[in-house]
Amino acid sequence: MKAAFITGHGGNEVVEVRTCEPAVRQPGEVLIRVEAATLNQVDLYMRNSGAGITHRLPQIMGLDAAGVIEEVDASEAMLKVGQSVVVHPGITCGRCEFCQRGEGVLCTKMQLLGEHRDGTFAQWISVPAQNVFPMPQGLSFAQAAAMGVNYLTAWRMLFTKAQIKPWETVLIFGIGGGVSLAAMQIAKAMGVKVIVTSREDSKLQRALAMGAEYGINSQTQDVAKAVLSYTGGRGVDVVIENVGEAVWSMAMKSLVRGGRLVTCGATTGDQPPADLRRIFIRQLQILGSTHGDFSEFRALLSFVEKNQIAPVIDSEFSLDRIHDALTRLESGQQFGKIALNLVV
Repeated sequence: MKAAFITGHGGNEVVEVRTCEPAVRQPGEVLIRVEAATLNQVDLYMRNSGAGITHRLPQIMGLDAAGVIEEVDASEAMLKVGQSVVVHPGITCGRCEFCQRGEGVLCTKMQLLGEHRDGTFAQWISVPAQNVFPMPQGLSFAQAAAMGVNYLTAWRMLFTKAQIKPWETVLIFGIGGGVSLAAMQIAKAMGVKVIVTSREDSKLQRALAMGAEYGINSQTQDVAKAVLSYTGGRGVDVVIENVGEAVWSMAMKSLVRGGRLVTCGATTGDQPPADLRRIFIRQLQILGSTHGDFSEFRALLSFVEKNQIAPVIDSEFSLDRIHDALTRLESGQQFGKIALNLVV
């Protein structure tokens, strides 16, 4: 089979498409013919350094995927050959205290596809049956693949962490990125009022056309002042952000008293000013979030199908054009997901 490997750390020169032996299914696993996968920021991180993540080289890249089942245990009751499915990329141990209490997302020995073990930028993958879920109807394989990382991350941020309510207002930073767009689409399907930010007017216009109530250009406007002006001086109930240091101060100042800030990333730095007095005087909640567990994934897929949410695909590339796909992601110009087509 063909797969995209990282062979070292650096730029696109360490990413190679190679022919290798197909994945071999083990008992309890499902062999999937991958139709599509999408790129995530962690793919760039793994290429650039992979610092802090235990991995070996060379290693197949990619976290998420959607495809068709080719082999499965005869005793498997929930899945069948020929079924279109989507993959949850977190392989849990099932034995630590967190797995035992049903919080696999906190597993102390979690192995993520494309980070700690071979990933999904391959024509075939074999993963535990518990990580395989029926694909929502109405989605393309590329759209379904996006569920496994960005949409699941946004789902946990909004529901499990922020516990957002339909009558509330949410501020989402960096619209156009995968998690931010996912959060906007999910929040709008709930009836939540959404404010978005971007440094590009074109992205704001697209978000407004998709239902966002208000857009703020973070390069030309003071975000906190614009939020307070739009909300009549009140502020928003929830902030969703994955930017980190560059937006932290304005995010804190945009919150209503008792508001919740949920963060899942730090692309501009991970040491923002704490602003402790604002936190305790206004009784703000700062919540960290990463990925999501199996029950959250199941709920997300049902919600997406019921509400006919269609992830935005910015562009699609063949596996042989992985360098072009990574360059597109690195540029920050995308609006939506960058997909890889694994069908050769």
